[in-house]
Amino acid sequence: MSSDAMSSEQGRSPRPDSLLVPMPRTLVPQLGDPVAQARAELKAALAAIEEKANFPKRVARATDKAVLRARAFGRSRPVQAAAIAVGAAAVVGFAVWEGVRLYTAPRR
Repeated sequence: MSSDAMSSEQGRSPRPDSLLVPMPRTLVPQLGDPVAQARAELKAALAAIEEKANFPKRVARATDKAVLRARAFGRSRPVQAAAIAVGAAAVVGFAVWEGVRLYTAPRR
């Protein structure tokens, strides 16, 4: 039996999973019309520039990813996560304490 026949017998599509993901906006399909092809390439280039230049959007994605990773770490290792949180709070507290101390210190 061929792999196509086996996959159709199992009720699944013979297409690979990579074809089932959404297409990126920067992908240019091959069109027969040169004008439509040029428009599609320009649209893809502008989308790529927007993706690179949109710094707030990139920061938001990175922040969301970091929050998800931190939450997953907290669920899998709660003791270590608590120790890291206490350590970070101590470092921030010390930095604020020293900043206030230096700001309020008598000047010579």
